[in-house]
Amino acid sequence: MVTAPVGAGFTERHLEADGFAIRYLDGGDGPALCCFHGAGGLQLSRSHELLAASHRVVAFELPGFGRSPANDRTDTLRQLGRTMARAIEAIGLHTTSLWGTSFGGKLALWCALDHPQLVDALVLAAPAAIRDGRPLPDGPALVRALYAHPDRVPTEPPLSSQVLDQQRALTARLIGPARDAQLEAAMAGLATPTLVLFGTEDTITPPELGRHYRRLLPNAQLVLLYDAAHALDRDRPEAFAGTVAEFLARRDQFVVRQDSGLRYP
Repeated sequence: MVTAPVGAGFTERHLEADGFAIRYLDGGDGPALCCFHGAGGLQLSRSHELLAASHRVVAFELPGFGRSPANDRTDTLRQLGRTMARAIEAIGLHTTSLWGTSFGGKLALWCALDHPQLVDALVLAAPAAIRDGRPLPDGPALVRALYAHPDRVPTEPPLSSQVLDQQRALTARLIGPARDAQLEAAMAGLATPTLVLFGTEDTITPPELGRHYRRLLPNAQLVLLYDAAHALDRDRPEAFAGTVAEFLARRDQFVVRQDSGLRYP
């Protein structure tokens, strides 16, 4: 089913996968880039629009988030990764680049590990796969942690308290431990070209955590986006989308300075 266009050049569509009805936003043309959102649910950003200039961008709403019914079936993030692999295949994709943000970053890692033939490049934005155990802030403190420049973020209709509670409960159930020994052991064998990005102002997943990804992932590049917080694709969309597009175009030939990896533009 297709409904009215959503955002600049994106269309809302629906599919069935693994027994779930899954909503997704589809825009652009070119090589596929599938997107897994963070714990706040599906929100298009300027980065999605910029990347849709060179890619077919498919942004999924994960089962149990947003408009979807409560998800009481999924037991682990790894299991959800298998569901989302089936969703990617359900729209006719045999290979795709995969972008995961925060909670969605850990989900994207599991999906790439379990389906290496499906994921040909991986973008992890402020990934929550490795955490330092600090509690997630709430209220105004959460807004300050998400955005270095909240005044630049477009105002969107607030989610209902029921949806927020549903998303928080599902995230807490699936996210897993701050340090997952099984996941980290598997990361060492992931050959997929991977770009890991952190914002220099991120206090939820601070950029210091990037050293773990550089150490564990054999084919990864680490980039720090200057003056961006946790929601770096919304804080610095031009810098984020430009870096991701360059990585997706060059893959193994993408090189950043190993002494800093810092991007100012």
